[in-house]
Amino acid sequence: MRSIRLLFRFSAFLLQLSSLAWAAEQGGDYAVVVSGVTYQDPAWREVVTTLQNKHHASVISYTGTVQTVLGELRIKFPRYVCFVAQPAEATRAFVAQVHRLTRSLDDDLYPDCFWGIITGYSAANALRIAQHQAPLTVRRVAAGTEVPLELFEEGQWYSELTAGLQVIKEKGGNPVTNQVAADTTKSLVAALTEFRADLFLTSGHATERDWQIGYKYRNGYFRCEEGVLYGLDTAGNKHRISSPNPKVYLPIGNCLMGHIDSTNAMALAFMNSAGVLQMMGYTVNTWYGYAGWGCLDYFIEQPGRFTFVEAFLANQVALMHRLETFFPDQAAADLDERGRFRQSVSVSAAAREAGLSAQDAAGLVYDRDTVAFYGDPGWVARMADGPLGWEQKLSHNGTEWIFEIIPRRGETSFQPLSFNGSQRGGRPFLQFFEGRLKNIEIVSGQELNPLVTDTFLLVPNPGKSDPSRSYKVVFRGILAQP
Repeated sequence: MRSIRLLFRFSAFLLQLSSLAWAAEQGGDYAVVVSGVTYQDPAWREVVTTLQNKHHASVISYTGTVQTVLGELRIKFPRYVCFVAQPAEATRAFVAQVHRLTRSLDDDLYPDCFWGIITGYSAANALRIAQHQAPLTVRRVAAGTEVPLELFEEGQWYSELTAGLQVIKEKGGNPVTNQVAADTTKSLVAALTEFRADLFLTSGHATERDWQIGYKYRNGYFRCEEGVLYGLDTAGNKHRISSPNPKVYLPIGNCLMGHIDSTNAMALAFMNSAGVLQMMGYTVNTWYGYAGWGCLDYFIEQPGRFTFVEAFLANQVALMHRLETFFPDQAAADLDERGRFRQSVSVSAAAREAGLSAQDAAGLVYDRDTVAFYGDPGWVARMADGPLGWEQKLSHNGTEWIFEIIPRRGETSFQPLSFNGSQRGGRPFLQFFEGRLKNIEIVSGQELNPLVTDTFLLVPNPGKSDPSRSYKVVFRGILAQP
């Protein structure tokens, strides 16, 4: 009997090796893209090798610009792509190239894979990010702007608009509003170092070198030095930040927080000394806000439904869908150095009916390629399950699929709990598939104007929900192996 068990285990082992070999030959679901220069550096090559072993990934090395890997990515068509880049490579232009590249694997305008850029203050910092495997369930939040604490187990936020306004929620309790000192620098530092938040959110004025805590009043700063964050209060006192617990960072409304212009960039310091394993951030000054603030609509307002990388991609899909729906001629356009279109914008009747103008077209295009996502796209960070405005279900029987939306908050089911920020609310419903679909045909539900691609289903958000109405889409499609 023992010999039979050993033979069975050995056969299973051989089958696993065969599966891994097949995945490696096919390129698998995960690809690591890296420049030849970085791949030849032993310390950075270890980052690549770690990801390769962690995800059974293929490795694509390039010379010149990252866009040269398009042909190979089209052949492999991975579900996840991680771009390993030294800080000097992770430029604003590089982020824009990655956006465009990852929308170009097939013929539609939408992102074709979950992607992220792994970099760090040093190769050792990047390696720590690449090595981390344990998933993160977000239960604690700290923020320098308003956030709906009822969706978290516990948390605290400090107003960027009103001096001394704090809202705090303890585990098992309800949010409580307090009046505290106007200078909240030390409290926000403690939120990272002592409270050990899983999620950190900021907004307001920022540069590559600092975050200004108060937007409409005088407060302190977060700054960095040699890869280490610190708080600088209004009295000139420094408060060092060492916060190694794994976390996600969303500088949703900050200018330039995602721009790595040197090793002294704030993004690198957050990764190096504040335990940030995934973050997004603008590489430019932000004014329109759709690509930043909208991440809250998917990640926080729908607790537990999306991982952070899924929420980021969902918001990018929503942005592209908005462009394609209301400004199809500008969806693939670029702005000039003054942030204007090179040709006049034709505002469609649908756009006018939705209250949109040429400025909205410019804002969407401005945001389209300017927000970076840093971290391993295969790492899972997700909000703890919480109250949802609606239930969405995807089921299938063979090649027939049914997607259904069930409102849970009456007429306001499809609206966020918080409208803090810019361009909030109205995000379409998104459902990612576990693999890729082909031979797609919509059977019913056309009145909801659904969009079904090989990787996701999108249904526009009607804004006001009608609990007596059916929100259901039936379609056919063959699912490839995930």
